[in-house]
Amino acid sequence: MHPSPIFRQDDEAALAALVAAHPFALIVGVVEGRPVAVHAPVLLRGRTLRFHVSRANALVPALVGGGRVLAVVTGPHAYISPDWYGLDDQVPTWNYLSAEMEGPVTVLDEAGAATLVDELSDHFEADLAPKPVWKRSKMTPGRFEALLRGIVACEVALDRFEGIWKLGQHKPDAAREAVADALGDHQLAEISRPPR
Repeated sequence: MHPSPIFRQDDEAALAALVAAHPFALIVGVVEGRPVAVHAPVLLRGRTLRFHVSRANALVPALVGGGRVLAVVTGPHAYISPDWYGLDDQVPTWNYLSAEMEGPVTVLDEAGAATLVDELSDHFEADLAPKPVWKRSKMTPGRFEALLRGIVACEVALDRFEGIWKLGQHKPDAAREAVADALGDHQLAEISRPPR
């Protein structure tokens, strides 16, 4: 997390929107004193984050041990050239949006894991319309349950949910406008502009 409070984002609605728009998180836990990370699609409902990983994943001992995890979602980001500011003595930087979510893990039972897989597929399949939504009923009887035993499904009760919107807020408005113009049609262009 960037140390400057000027970039801090505490608006949970804005953070939830970022997670919804970029629902592929880096999830980090500690196993035998060593940080272990995995990427996974996530669903966020209020202050509850849910995901699943392969049972063979190195992070699993941290999950089943009732530990804590940190999940990080990165949204739009871009290199910012110092030439764009129109100011002397600037250095290159990177502007970005990110959300950090942290809390204790609860492993879901088989029914909860099945529900999570159904909800994940319903959620992400909806983006593929007009393709019909995949349902596990399309599978050979018993196959879904066999595959379900190969995952660990988790729920994280978030006790920390904060983010960084690093968009040059410490620069003069004219410099922020110049950066937004230089970014052109990049996702960060309009949100980088100072409030009007």
